[in-house]
Amino acid sequence: MNTSLRQTALNTLANEIIAAGVCSDLAAQATQLVMGYGRADADIVFIGEAPGKKEDEQGRPFVGASGKFLDEMLATVGMSRNDVYITNIVKYRPPNNRDPLTKEKVAFWPYLLRQLEIIQPKLVITLGRHSMEYFLPDTKIGDIHGQPQTVTLNGNNVIVMPLFHPAAALYNGGLRQTLIDDFAKVPEVVKRATTT
Repeated sequence: MNTSLRQTALNTLANEIIAAGVCSDLAAQATQLVMGYGRADADIVFIGEAPGKKEDEQGRPFVGASGKFLDEMLATVGMSRNDVYITNIVKYRPPNNRDPLTKEKVAFWPYLLRQLEIIQPKLVITLGRHSMEYFLPDTKIGDIHGQPQTVTLNGNNVIVMPLFHPAAALYNGGLRQTLIDDFAKVPEVVKRATTT
């Protein structure tokens, strides 16, 4: 599938989410659906937890302070957000930026899987525990951050690399260097994924 067909498929999926009334209570208090942003044929997909205030306003994920930090980290490995695809497990902003509820993550999970099916990335990077726990249940991010894991999704093996959420690193200076060090491994992990 070429890039424009993939983008069309992603747009169709977004319309389907709206038409299906997924998490209608969240949708009612959000400005808009925040589907994702980036290359529809990206080798790397980043998955956060849910949009915040700025994301809700602009309709794009990771545009606030944690997004700036993500941009900085991408730059350290010679990439920009135009080279990757960024999304969240939950596509509407939870009120007052609270953590997404389990039922909200469960409701959006099938759509996230379909997003990944369309994009077909070589590497999925989960940002924080909310997105990690669906790919790697019964694990703790403190134990496996920065360690690529192979998981099977819809019959396909996908490499998932859990990282701390950039927002956590902004609040906890000690995590900042850990996240930067983990991020430095990304090019090598993608290279290995591409050759296997």
